[in-house]
Amino acid sequence: MTDFTLVALTFFGSTAALLFAGYLTLYILRQPEGNDKMREIAAAVREGSAAYLKRQYSIVGVFFAVVFLILFYLVSKGYLVVFVPFAFLSGGLFSGLAGFIGMSIATRASSRTAQGAMKSLNTGLRIAFSSGAVMGLVVVGLGLLDLSIWYSILNWYYENNPLPHGLGKIAAITSTMLTFGMGASSMALFARVGGGIYTKGADVGADLVGKVEAGIPEDDPRNPAVIADNVGDNVGDVAGMGADLYESYVGSIVATMALAAAAGLGLRGITVPLMMATVGVIASIIGTFFVRSGEEARQDVLLKALRTGIFTSAGLIAVASFFVVRWTLGVEFTGIYWSIIAGLVAGLIIGLSTEYFTSPKYKPTRAIAASSQTGPATVIISGMAIGMISTGIPVIIVAVAILASFYLAGGAHNYNLGLYGIGISAVGMLSTLGITLATDAYGPVADNAGGNAEMAGLGPEVRQRTDALDALGNTTAATGKGFAIGSAALTALALIVAYKQEINILGKEMELSLMNPLVLVGLFLGGMMPFIFSAMTMQAVGTVAEKIVREVRRQFKEIKGLMEGTAKADYAECVKIATAGAQREMLLPSLVAIITPILVGLLIGVEAVVGLLTGATVCGFVLAVMMANSGGAWDNAKKFIEEGHFGGKGSDAHKAGVVGDTVGDPFKDTSGPSLNILIKLMSMVSIVFASFIVANTLIK
Repeated sequence: MTDFTLVALTFFGSTAALLFAGYLTLYILRQPEGNDKMREIAAAVREGSAAYLKRQYSIVGVFFAVVFLILFYLVSKGYLVVFVPFAFLSGGLFSGLAGFIGMSIATRASSRTAQGAMKSLNTGLRIAFSSGAVMGLVVVGLGLLDLSIWYSILNWYYENNPLPHGLGKIAAITSTMLTFGMGASSMALFARVGGGIYTKGADVGADLVGKVEAGIPEDDPRNPAVIADNVGDNVGDVAGMGADLYESYVGSIVATMALAAAAGLGLRGITVPLMMATVGVIASIIGTFFVRSGEEARQDVLLKALRTGIFTSAGLIAVASFFVVRWTLGVEFTGIYWSIIAGLVAGLIIGLSTEYFTSPKYKPTRAIAASSQTGPATVIISGMAIGMISTGIPVIIVAVAILASFYLAGGAHNYNLGLYGIGISAVGMLSTLGITLATDAYGPVADNAGGNAEMAGLGPEVRQRTDALDALGNTTAATGKGFAIGSAALTALALIVAYKQEINILGKEMELSLMNPLVLVGLFLGGMMPFIFSAMTMQAVGTVAEKIVREVRRQFKEIKGLMEGTAKADYAECVKIATAGAQREMLLPSLVAIITPILVGLLIGVEAVVGLLTGATVCGFVLAVMMANSGGAWDNAKKFIEEGHFGGKGSDAHKAGVVGDTVGDPFKDTSGPSLNILIKLMSMVSIVFASFIVANTLIK
């Protein structure tokens, strides 16, 4: 394997993903968009989504410009190499671009999905799933493109120039590439937090006044917040999620590349994760052809259709990765293959666990629905309890995956090789991202399709089909979050190791015993961070939701004929409120996440930073699982009631279920999914600013 061959293979994987995403885009755009009313509704959602992203990117652009200048100042002082500021910008650019492309296709697919559902359930599924597949393939395609570009540039540069800090070429390349992971994580955090605040602020406001107070159906055109709610699905659950998973994908690969250098594997070691990613692209493309359903609008039928695609892709990767490892590393490193399998299997088990705790097919979600008969309080209590219980399996599985991947890779004899095994297991877990993200991203499209069908007055059978797709989307979305959170735990561990190695390279030894008070202080601060961050993001959702509630109440009261359906709601005002509120409220929690590791390093020391990152990883992982699963279970419990159980729509049980769903909204779509970005971003910020912190910390 040569450097040129490696770049060529990575570029091939990128090209294959982007070309197939282009093919699916053409397939979607060739589908009929529906009648004039359906096109009008879709256009309003599309315009609102584009306006939101334009405003968000203008604000985030200022942040990136400021950080770029700070990084350039550190370059001028000799703390960083000259490529770092540009790598930071490219990471943010590609992350934002992935979200933008995915959202653009999603907003064009919703009315087409509704129109397809008029024909058949399978047609609606194919269109919505194709839109999700565009998102998944764009993420992996752009991720591999970014990796291949930077590897080519840095490889050429370090072939012809001195290496920094006396590093080897591979170590120098990967230490710089970690910086574009920081850019991707920063963009992802802003996108997830801002989009999550928007979507859940609008959703909660629309549900509390429309469904609970006014008693009108979900997505009723009389509800002034209905367009803002549909816009939110796209900016939060598609654009935000795309940026999020892009960051997870490239972060796991780059972290593993950095560990390959430490393990002494050189070019061979960084070849494996990049080839795994390319194999994952091909397997994901093949898997999309296996997603088909019949005409029964049942959860088990639809879930089987999606599972077939995912399991097919996972099986292909399991077989192909054996030959990748044997060809690249040789027979003596066969244990690395089993580390990959450990990550791949762990991801699938976490997905099945998530499905059990969030699907209305199973006891936990049905128990929450049953508790609605005694009011909202018992719904909240049971939902919180289910979320807490659900953390058990993912934590145990990740613990087993860490130990298995470490020792299978040879960690008992070579510590750094074992750490490489942990990193490669995270890559294995995310190797199916092209299709697992497709099953996640199709959910918001199906949700918007249901809103389009309701507002356009399509037949009840259409809404029944889109509701079936949407309900399944809640489960698959929770499953996708499980993949992201599980891989985040493994990747964060790899990044903490990379931080320790960076500090050692800078000539400082650390005492990381638990008896070291600096480490203990860092652990407490790190354990606190996910809770403070979640509180800030949830309060932000509440602030936006309160404004939406007041506006919806005002319009119901002041617009004559609105409730009778003879007057039109002012949708634009709710869109405006949600946009302004989300942009304002996203800044503080995002900046806290970025600044905290720098301050801790400067004021308390690098040992405290290791404690900070460790505490944040442990608490953030568990809290993220709990919030994602509680939110998904509350949402599906509400939908289970709406199917006719415990009194059905309009009953007291239904109103209690809606309250539970509104509490769960920021859990599963704002705070929970943002935590996996938080724990990785803190690690990457620590690595990038390591030389500055070592030189300027108060505790030497």
